[in-house]
Amino acid sequence: MTGGLTGLLSRNRRTVPARPAPGAAFAEAVGLRVRLGRREVLAGIDLTARAGEVLALVGPNGAGKSTLLAALAADLPAASGEVRIDGRAVGGWSAPELALRRSVLPQSAELSFPFPVEDVVRMGRAPWAGTPLADADEEAVATAMAATEVTGFAARPFSALSGGERARVALARVLAQRAPLLLLDEPTAALDLRHQELVLRICRERAAAGDAVVVVLHDLGLAAAYADRAAVLHDGRVAADGPPAGVFEDGLLGRVYRQPVEVLPHPRTGTPLVVPVREVAQRSAVRNGRPDLTSA
Repeated sequence: MTGGLTGLLSRNRRTVPARPAPGAAFAEAVGLRVRLGRREVLAGIDLTARAGEVLALVGPNGAGKSTLLAALAADLPAASGEVRIDGRAVGGWSAPELALRRSVLPQSAELSFPFPVEDVVRMGRAPWAGTPLADADEEAVATAMAATEVTGFAARPFSALSGGERARVALARVLAQRAPLLLLDEPTAALDLRHQELVLRICRERAAAGDAVVVVLHDLGLAAAYADRAAVLHDGRVAADGPPAGVFEDGLLGRVYRQPVEVLPHPRTGTPLVVPVREVAQRSAVRNGRPDLTSA
């Protein structure tokens, strides 16, 4: 399968796109509206992902995070508005050209055939066939597997892996693609604590290397610790967009998530910590004469 795709792409030799300048707007949504059936899921989104930064998309279930990521990837059409990648409307790129500019990690990774792990990761190199960077395939695959700690089971069938192992192999495929825009949908959902931190460190490393990274996260602590910016989505709109220390505010998050929270600075780093206000804490506050935290 991989060889056939590589051969198909190599018949149309393409040039390698230039790396984006630091801070350049590499992916943009302008007045973006997306409908799924009769329902408007995104209701006029303006958002920019810049080279060299990690942008976290956060918000409650159904807020539109995954839909926005899919629209940025050109996997979902806009009902109105526009999505641009590398300065051009996504409809102006062919599929092979788009694959050189953005890589996508979906929420779940499934394959119909028991490909070995190494072959799955190598699939990420298919867009580079027919370009001068095709010679870097083996090095890119090995580096991506080492970064995600999957080298040890390179020969195992993908279908035999645990959910967390599959998630890391899928991320390795995305990293091997070496596109300057990474779009990651809940990459930490199936992972243990160690590998959650590993994935977000990789996001930071890719941003430091000049990539634009957009990641959907449910863990506000991870977003606060690793993202340069966070966009808080609510009912298909951006309720706030900025550095986590600025937008992670207890009143806003309490309204968006419909759950009272406290936002506290980490005692050592100052990074915002988002703590749900639980019933036992509320009762204790009342007993001790402190204000009712549920008013957030």
